[in-house]
Amino acid sequence: MNITITGSLGNIGRRLTERLLENNHAVTVVSHSAERKHAIEQLGAVAAIGSIEDVAFLEEAFRGADAVFTMIPPNYITTDIRAYMRDTGDRYVEVVRRAGVSYVVNLSSIGAHLPDGPGPTGANYYVEQRLNELTDTHVLHLRPGMFYTNFFGAMEMIRHQGIMGHNFDATISMILSHPHDIADVAAEALQGRSFAGKSVCYVVGDEQNGAAVALQLGAAIDNPGLAWIQFPDEAMLQGMLQNGLSEQMATVYVLEIGRALRDGVLFDDYRKNIHTIKGHTRLADFAREFAWVYSEKGKKTIAQL
Repeated sequence: MNITITGSLGNIGRRLTERLLENNHAVTVVSHSAERKHAIEQLGAVAAIGSIEDVAFLEEAFRGADAVFTMIPPNYITTDIRAYMRDTGDRYVEVVRRAGVSYVVNLSSIGAHLPDGPGPTGANYYVEQRLNELTDTHVLHLRPGMFYTNFFGAMEMIRHQGIMGHNFDATISMILSHPHDIADVAAEALQGRSFAGKSVCYVVGDEQNGAAVALQLGAAIDNPGLAWIQFPDEAMLQGMLQNGLSEQMATVYVLEIGRALRDGVLFDDYRKNIHTIKGHTRLADFAREFAWVYSEKGKKTIAQL
């Protein structure tokens, strides 16, 4: 089969590409970075280097594909993340239709059932609905929760202050997903093409609160006193800005989601569709990975995970 993947070789894309190539599929990887070309070709895939804002480029990358994996890459310079996401979704719909793609696996998010959802969820709702308008294309939307790998960003705080946290307290539950599980579910769907019509699948490994996260990660790195702290919104924003994150990224992807978790508005549809859940990485599994990365050996190779 010919399969096209958007999103380059990130935490999901690399593993997804490897899984598909292992099963002898012809894979084209879309990336905006010419520096990724060699890495993509080393894996045995075809590198399509160009901008996802270029409809003609995307159409060429999608043409002839039996199935396509769509995701919206992060944009660190845009002044309106939601508009960027909606515009990207519109282009994907146009190109899928023009190229005649029959199967699409789309990376969405938990909370995408909310038309005006917090953070990126409302924009993901819009993209899902637009893709669902494709009359001749089967579409599967994958809805993960918070990525375990986001906890890697807390390592320096853990090392120097002995704490970790967010803008919600230790009793608040998080729906947790591993990028590798997302890649595996996407690979199974893309090569099996067993989904029909328009459908949703939640990719979730565990549900835990902040206290449990701090307890298990702390135990794994021999820091049993590791505590989960609730940070004020403004203090957390200033910390992220000082670490180089744009105000848009910090507000939309971090603070708004944290506030939504405090308010308990994200999980209604997830609770109703728990029978659709795939994913197997539990917090205890990730804790071992976290400990390896936390070590000096792991720290040097964190970019490969």
